[in-house]
Amino acid sequence: MNTFLLFAQDDAGGGASVSDYLDYVGNSIYGVLAVIALWGLYLVVMVWRRVGAKRFKSEAKLNQFMDVIDEPLLQGDFDGVLSVCDGNKRAMAQLIYLGVMNRSLGYAQVRQLMADRFQRDVLADLENRTSLINTVIKSAPMVGLLGTVVGMMGAFGKLATADQVDPSVLAGNIMVALITTASGLAIAIPLTVLLSFINIRIRKLEDMVGVGLTRFLPALKHVMDD
Repeated sequence: MNTFLLFAQDDAGGGASVSDYLDYVGNSIYGVLAVIALWGLYLVVMVWRRVGAKRFKSEAKLNQFMDVIDEPLLQGDFDGVLSVCDGNKRAMAQLIYLGVMNRSLGYAQVRQLMADRFQRDVLADLENRTSLINTVIKSAPMVGLLGTVVGMMGAFGKLATADQVDPSVLAGNIMVALITTASGLAIAIPLTVLLSFINIRIRKLEDMVGVGLTRFLPALKHVMDD
């Protein structure tokens, strides 16, 4: 109650009015929206680069890589396979490296190990990152709406306490308040589109890993059976 009374003091009493504090909060929301926009853009760039580092650009590139793998693999040269995959950050290369290193476990366990590791280390990691983008997409319009509500409270507070209010000034205050909602939507809409493109790239990554495994696993089984 004492805090509210302090806010309610007018300039003559040495305190700030409620409208002044609402104006301050409303203006600070612009800064919050700017931080959210930069954070969302940063996450999009990082996830985009992360997916790009884990996948081949095309199926043709994947097939070229698998052709290089097949030659030493079919000859039983596991060290040759490891040397090809060593240092390669793509998911397919890392899975092949994992499978060859753990071939002593048997084909069935190696196959399960590769599937589990891909799900846990690659897909789950990307899912966590995209969930952060989803959080930004959902929070930006809500923060913008909060700014609009605060701005409208300030505008109507001035209308209630003043004897005469210039309609143009009041309309200007309301327009500024609505800008926060527009800003929140302007942040969320592009991020939603970009997230759709990221999800497409993730699905292509899954498809390519599936194609690569259908070539690698039968060849590995053949060599291990021999």
